[in-house]
Amino acid sequence: MNAIHDPAAMTPAPDTLIGLRHLLRAAHQNEDLRPLGAELIQHLESHPDDANALMDLSLVLQLIGDHALAMTMQAEALRARQLYHLPTLRDGAVRLRVLAIMVSGDLMANTPLECLLGNSDVALDALYVTPENPLPQAVPEHDVLFIAVGESDRTQPVLEQLRALAAIWPRPVLNLPDRLQQLSRDRAASVLAPAPGICMPPTLRVEREVLAGVASQQATIASVLGDGRFPIIVRPLGSHAGKGLEKIDDAAELASYLAQSDEQAFYVSCFIDYRNADGLFRKYRLVLIEGRAYVCHVGISEHWMIHYLNAGMAESAAKRDEEAAIMRDFDHTFALRHKDALALIQQRLDLDYVGLDCAETPDGALLVFEADTAMVVHDIDPVDLFPYKQPQMQRIFAAFRTMLINASQRVHADLPHAPDAAAIHG
Repeated sequence: MNAIHDPAAMTPAPDTLIGLRHLLRAAHQNEDLRPLGAELIQHLESHPDDANALMDLSLVLQLIGDHALAMTMQAEALRARQLYHLPTLRDGAVRLRVLAIMVSGDLMANTPLECLLGNSDVALDALYVTPENPLPQAVPEHDVLFIAVGESDRTQPVLEQLRALAAIWPRPVLNLPDRLQQLSRDRAASVLAPAPGICMPPTLRVEREVLAGVASQQATIASVLGDGRFPIIVRPLGSHAGKGLEKIDDAAELASYLAQSDEQAFYVSCFIDYRNADGLFRKYRLVLIEGRAYVCHVGISEHWMIHYLNAGMAESAAKRDEEAAIMRDFDHTFALRHKDALALIQQRLDLDYVGLDCAETPDGALLVFEADTAMVVHDIDPVDLFPYKQPQMQRIFAAFRTMLINASQRVHADLPHAPDAAAIHG
């Protein structure tokens, strides 16, 4: 194990989770997780009902790329138990108890609260629900309920079920389900696009046969996007991290794209060239916490499709210096330039916590690519290469904790009695 990690945290133990934060850090530092996976499998041979081990194994398998088996292990874990106590506490007294409602799925299915709250004084319980396994009658005692379910077509029915419960919940509720439901790419674009200072091109769900008509030139792209024209951005519904995402310059490229995909429906929008004067693209990841914007990272790349890990940040001291300066001066530069736009985004989305992937257009507008509550926000980058990130991430984590504390102090005199506070035992 790398010396910066706690070896004990990476060792399976009865009735405890290793958890996402430790495993993600190990994977990010290129540690080989396969021996740990083998150890978990061996443990499960004699303890097949150990839900924590099943959940950890699911995370390990996701991180090494075996998605199908990972989802099978997760399903086994959730059949054994719906409730998991996540490893967030440092030594000392518990300041706050948070109950998070989550759903099954991959690392983009839920708000990664464990990464935001790791090594804190906030106790975190994750209760997994699905349409088939709704909220149980008994829930753990808690001070705040956080709806951590990320928006997707698959989770819309769960969010719909949670709407009625959230309206009568006897504890403060953060990230209300009806607000989360509006974060699909097409609905978010509809909510945010017609606003001063904000550029978010209309995003439409388009069936395969419609795009095939454009590819064969039996129809025009304008018939799909109104006054839109090539180039366009196409991605499958439900895709993240650039999977299946392409910039298409003409009908011939669209035909080639469709020939390589079996998907039946796609999100389509116009491409916005957001290069700066130096020819580089810059993509910002922000979070809005109680309406205030914080920068998490800035990817700087020669390519329009930026993911932080492929932007060459670790290989370029100049890029890191620029990112450090952006973080240092953010409140007085980027956040100030886009103050009105960010305030309008907060007003329209009306979420306690939400992430934004965004950029700046050449004419100075805030270009929003995506609004989502399931973006990974973390402090796992190597300190020797990114020393400026630790103070920034600690600011974000402190703001998130403050948000929880503020919520816990709300008065709910008009609400009914609390649900059964008896802990759920798996």
